[in-house]
Amino acid sequence: MLHDQSEKPIYKQIAEWLEEEILAERLQENAKVYSQYQLAEIYTINPATASKGLAILVEEGTLFKKRGLGCFVSPGAQKNLLAKRKATTLKTLLSSSVKEAGYLGITKEEFQKLVEQEWENQKGDKK
Repeated sequence: MLHDQSEKPIYKQIAEWLEEEILAERLQENAKVYSQYQLAEIYTINPATASKGLAILVEEGTLFKKRGLGCFVSPGAQKNLLAKRKATTLKTLLSSSVKEAGYLGITKEEFQKLVEQEWENQKGDKK
């Protein structure tokens, strides 16, 4: 889960790992998540680092805190994470594809036609 060699800070890796657990439905709505101290012990990190990862998800509304009980998965968290992931993934893919198409001299119309053809090919593969 955590990678020392990664350029991403450990606290962001913790937040992303918890998001993956929610997306994969290993953590359901209202499920209790590891505390900052449990995460610190499991991954041999500072509790403040673990707390920062949890805080990101609380701030985004993915997790919520119950005073004295810890953090829990918010209702609708998976749906919200999926929507966020779709938006960022599509924007990234489209941005790089459009840029590359421009370098190759592909017109907007040619690009749209290629996207439509690929869309139909993908639909045909799923049958």
